[in-house]
Amino acid sequence: DVAVLHAMMQFFKLNDERERRAEQRKYAHKELRPPSEQTARLAIEKRRKGKMVTVIRGLAAADNDLGRLLTRLKTACGAGGTLQEDSIEIQGRHLDRVKAELQSLGYRVKG
Repeated sequence: DVAVLHAMMQFFKLNDERERRAEQRKYAHKELRPPSEQTARLAIEKRRKGKMVTVIRGLAAADNDLGRLLTRLKTACGAGGTLQEDSIEIQGRHLDRVKAELQSLGYRVKG
C-alpha cells in the first residue's frame, strides 16, 4: 500500500516536472521585457447593467505572457476575467488586490 502510494507520488511529480518544462519551452522563444521596465495603468469601469470591472492597460502582449498574468490575477482576486485586445479585465472592484499582485511581480503601477 505504501509502495503504491510512493509510486503514484513519483508519477505525479514527474508529470508536473514535464509540464513545467514543456511550458518553459513554449515561451522560450519570446523575448519578454522585465516587469520593472513596464507600467500597468489600473482603472475601474462600469459595464452594462451596472457591472464594475477592474481594467489593466499598458502591458503590451508582445512583451508579456498576458494569459498567465490573467490567470494569476483572477486567482488573487477570486473573480473571473478576460483578455481584451489591449487590456486585461477582472470582474468586480479589485483595484487594491490587482495593484498589490502586480507590484509583487515587479511591475510599476499607476492608478
